Amino acid sequence: MDERIEKWLYDIRLAIDEIDGYFNHENKKFTDFQQNQMLKRAIERNLEIIGEATNRILAKDPNVPISNARKIVNLRNLVIHSYDNISDESIWSIVINNLPELKKDVDKLI
Repeated sequence: MDERIEKWLYDIRLAIDEIDGYFNHENKKFTDFQQNQMLKRAIERNLEIIGEATNRILAKDPNVPISNARKIVNLRNLVIHSYDNISDESIWSIVINNLPELKKDVDKLI
């Protein structure tokens, strides 16, 4: 595997681990997320990093098997350019439903 792609995969993994770490191994609760502006911004920043790293991977090799890769890049663009149109519920859904799958994909590739 190209070493740049491997580096970007590690960036994705680190960002996911940081998001998980924000909850101190406690159960993730939507209310905790929704009521904590700093937590929301930290998660959004990590989602931006995940999206940018995915975009770079796709540019280098569009055949890298990352589930929903295009959607990940699109999310990054939404967070950056349409930040006022993204709901807390949407971000939370991604954290709960999509990040675990992405983590599995990245772990397989690393």
